[in-house]
Amino acid sequence: MKPITQQEIIDYVEKNIPDFHQNRLKKLKKLKLDEVLKRKNPYLFKAKNINKASDFIKTILDAYLSSQEEGLFGGFLEGLAIFICDRVYGGRKSSAEGIDLEFEKDKIKYIVSVKSGPNWGNASQIKKMKDNFKKAKRILGTNVSSTKVVAVNGCCYGRNKVYDKGDYLKLCGQQFWEFISDNKNLYTDIIEPLGYRAKEKNDAFIKEYDNVINKFSFNFMERFCNSEGEILWEKVVQFNSEKYK
Repeated sequence: MKPITQQEIIDYVEKNIPDFHQNRLKKLKKLKLDEVLKRKNPYLFKAKNINKASDFIKTILDAYLSSQEEGLFGGFLEGLAIFICDRVYGGRKSSAEGIDLEFEKDKIKYIVSVKSGPNWGNASQIKKMKDNFKKAKRILGTNVSSTKVVAVNGCCYGRNKVYDKGDYLKLCGQQFWEFISDNKNLYTDIIEPLGYRAKEKNDAFIKEYDNVINKFSFNFMERFCNSEGEILWEKVVQFNSEKYK
């Protein structure tokens, strides 16, 4: 085991966090109104009594971007976790299906599926993860028969009271970062470097975001509002949900 330094973490983040910001901005620029309208529930927004076109557009765009950004940032955190574990335990990106990280410590082989937070999946997605763990265990058990193989669902933030799930361990937040680094303070140590050039990058994003709000609102009003400016909810629902002809 070799402790990782704060400077190594800072260097990694400053090198790789720009990719997150660039991808976030790139996806926003490519986004189309139809894509967002088709993915959001029009009944919900009618029930919330949203009657201003710009408010409707902002609400559905924010909901869409939030889920998209969670996925993008989850990829960054997975890379950070692998980098840290590599420095400390010689961990590496796994080639096994559905396994993000594998490493050894205390004569135990760990296979890890990294997720952003504790509430990441439904029952079928969790079953798929467990199936991937079982498959990887069979393969690794054959290759390294003298080594115990333990599966871990590692979550980058959040808490989890019951960490032993039977087939695997679920480690969240501080537990997870300490598990891959042997540093109980790592979960707070990594927060400051993440702000690297954040204001500059976010200013560029907000400028494009405002342009998209204006463009989408104009497009939406042309297609889904009457001459009085009222939202024609029936047309919105038809676009979102009418069966294919």
